[in-house]
Amino acid sequence: MHTPARPILGALVFIAIAILYTITSVSSRDPTSLFFNARKGYESRYSAIRRQQAEAFIANHTDGGTPDITKSSHDEKKRKLCVGIPSTKRSGAEYLPTAVGSLLEGLTTEEREEIYIIVFIPHSRPEVHQVYNEKWLPELVDQVITYEFGIDRMQYIVNMEREGARLVEKSLFDYSYLLNKCAETFIPHIAIFEDDTLAMDGWYHRIMAGIHDAERQAALHHKKSDFLYLRLFYTEGFLGWNPHHWKLYLWRSICVAALPTAILVFIRVFQPRTKLSVTLTTTRAFLTLYAGLGVLILFYFSIGHLTVAPIPSGVQEWSRTGCCSQAFVFPNLKAQDLVAYFKERHIGYMDVLVEDFANDRNELTFTMTPSVVQHVGRKKAESRWGRGGGEKVWSFGFEKLDPAALKKEHDEVTRSKRDTA
Repeated sequence: MHTPARPILGALVFIAIAILYTITSVSSRDPTSLFFNARKGYESRYSAIRRQQAEAFIANHTDGGTPDITKSSHDEKKRKLCVGIPSTKRSGAEYLPTAVGSLLEGLTTEEREEIYIIVFIPHSRPEVHQVYNEKWLPELVDQVITYEFGIDRMQYIVNMEREGARLVEKSLFDYSYLLNKCAETFIPHIAIFEDDTLAMDGWYHRIMAGIHDAERQAALHHKKSDFLYLRLFYTEGFLGWNPHHWKLYLWRSICVAALPTAILVFIRVFQPRTKLSVTLTTTRAFLTLYAGLGVLILFYFSIGHLTVAPIPSGVQEWSRTGCCSQAFVFPNLKAQDLVAYFKERHIGYMDVLVEDFANDRNELTFTMTPSVVQHVGRKKAESRWGRGGGEKVWSFGFEKLDPAALKKEHDEVTRSKRDTA
């Protein structure tokens, strides 16, 4: 009598295991999941390819392979984006060449003419920077700037450099200085990239499309003509289940758990002739059902917030903590307001102060998914991988990018622009 049930039970167990394996495999790259695999999640997939492309671009130019690199157009009306890159001296790896290379590699002549690139060396003695005197830097970027202060003001810079405790103050000062220099160009939008970042292939056309979309959403949903920033990088590790929303999660869990009881009540009310006898067997079945529901609810939360509710691709309003200051786009006028605000606050972390500014003035903030850049500024030791340490400032979505698909997308956008020109 019970023999036919065994194959069915075996099949169900097999299906359950297959589903569990599939879900946990997908969640292995979700840093908000209990099944997160640090070795897989922090694997440099697309960033390794992009780094090679950037390094090859710089090496090719250094070897004389690209002598006629187009720069920003002399017609200032054609310039649409000022890109600022602050770069300090580092002990060990030097990231500036790959950052610049990733921004330039793959750009069309028309795109390069619309971009004005400023590299800022924030040292009282800029010659201490490893690449300050290298020939390729002024040949590839539009302007290399240093501090332009008198003796008294330079002493202030020297004092901040000597006093390690003033690192946060100096970082904000340097960011404000570069942001202001870009604002002085009167180019409509300003993008600030940290030098330890890599930009994706096609970053420029995605940013310009993102700016347009953010302005459209601001006008359509909020009747505003602009926004404060468009975030180009965030790390998903801070986007897990929010402890502050525990009441909402509890309420939804109770609603799901109440479904079996609601079904039984519904049957009893609308089908009163239905026999629902309470026996030991039915009681056990009922308790088993609820135990199974409890396990499923816990499993739902354990597989990760980003697995069950991924952030849609494109531009979205942003009110969450995504960390950090790797890459932002600001409208020029907003950048000028931020410079004044930073000067007023004097000390603080740039990304925190920007959020304070947005909250104080009810400004709109947006982000792009997936991130347009990746942070590569810290080495990741295998022994430190995992929840307790290792690389935290990392875009997991960036590593899922397909280089062939990005190249095809970039070519199609370029072809479309030329056809409509």
